Amino acid sequence: MSTVQVRIQATGKRKTSVARIVLEPGDGTVTCNGRPIDDFFGRKVLVTEARSPLVIAGVDGQFNVTARLDGGGISGQAGALRHAIARALVEMDENLRPELKREGFLTRDAREKERKKAGLKGARKRPQFSKR
Repeated sequence: MSTVQVRIQATGKRKTSVARIVLEPGDGTVTCNGRPIDDFFGRKVLVTEARSPLVIAGVDGQFNVTARLDGGGISGQAGALRHAIARALVEMDENLRPELKREGFLTRDAREKERKKAGLKGARKRPQFSKR
């Protein structure tokens, strides 16, 4: 695998979360908002999800990822980070695209909270019907 560029910037999104990352050759450290990824997310599942594109591409431990995460909750931020890392890897090496696309890492998860409608209690819940 040849790294043509030294620094790759990418953006990933999920729900209302946005992840802006810089991918550069290094020892494999991932920092989110200035903190190590394990401290930032806390849950092992989210750390595994966020790092999965690196593992699938077989470059885990070869690149440092510096991420700035905004919006949403920690689950959405983990998904946004996964999306950003996958996009950066494809920008680095186009041959990784089919593999990452098959895993669904290049698709933005567009599910967002539906807005509340006028006259309803929530997005869909209606007031209880009263005959009298």
